[in-house]
Amino acid sequence: MLVRQLEYLVALSREGHFARAAEACHVSQPALSAGIRKLESELGVQVVLRGQRFEGFTPEGLEVLRWAQRVVADQEALQQTLTSMRTGLTGTLRIGAIPTALGIAAQLTTPLRAAHELVRFSIESLTSREIVAKLNDFDIDVGLTYVDGEPLGRVRVIPLYRERYVFLTPVDGAFAGRTSVTWPEAADTPLCLLVPSMQNRRIIDGYFADHGLSVTPVVETDTVSAMYAHLAVMKLSTIAPFSWIKSFGPPPGAMVLRLPRPRRARHVGLVLAGRGRESLLTSALVETAQGLDLDRQLGTAMRRLLAELEPAEPAADPSADR
Repeated sequence: MLVRQLEYLVALSREGHFARAAEACHVSQPALSAGIRKLESELGVQVVLRGQRFEGFTPEGLEVLRWAQRVVADQEALQQTLTSMRTGLTGTLRIGAIPTALGIAAQLTTPLRAAHELVRFSIESLTSREIVAKLNDFDIDVGLTYVDGEPLGRVRVIPLYRERYVFLTPVDGAFAGRTSVTWPEAADTPLCLLVPSMQNRRIIDGYFADHGLSVTPVVETDTVSAMYAHLAVMKLSTIAPFSWIKSFGPPPGAMVLRLPRPRRARHVGLVLAGRGRESLLTSALVETAQGLDLDRQLGTAMRRLLAELEPAEPAADPSADR
């Protein structure tokens, strides 16, 4: 049994197509198929379901695939270790991040890149559930997602910061001149929110439910860019994590208002596969993140912003003391 044959199997699982898997492995399709058949012969079990096209894996094949994913991941970690011993830390760190944390990803990758200039990054926008699935399949090295509130399974969790919320609304809208809104007022406003498959949306729906409220947004989307575009053009409002404001600023024509703090805080952090050794790249990211104190940074920045929203006290009347 060769590691190369296991790589074929992992690529076939990822691509779901023989030709695309062969292209990803830089071999011909007949060579990939022959390698998998030889693996089946050596193991004495059928691994792949075949028809006119790839149809999935047999029960035995799923077990072989899980084993193959671990072996391939360990081989890549070994290669990173040996390369770093020769030239310093190098390779590509694959990060899966929920849309609400994409701006924070840059605060992690920038100092890591500054310390290790040969490191590259692949960052993919995923739902929290997709992140856990891809971690378990070794398709990403680390996730940046919510670490409380919903089950994550067998993963290692490193909390980074509490998510804080503000209200984004048109400067010339119904709340012009205001510095804050209530949750009922927010619920009664035309909104643009993330789609229900996103955990951020489920969290916000839960905050509304805490006040006996439900909302039907005018627009639902799965990207921050589309949300910002609709806020600017359609004059909609939204409940946004403060990390967006710190990373991107308010969209054109929008202002930031204070929202009452929810009763239940949600935290964002790093999640790593709960089995096997961490790669040097993953360990370096964890060390970088733990040295940043993102929660303190975000808390300080938000307090500063909200303080600026408060109206200035009138200047003292010099005649008042006479």
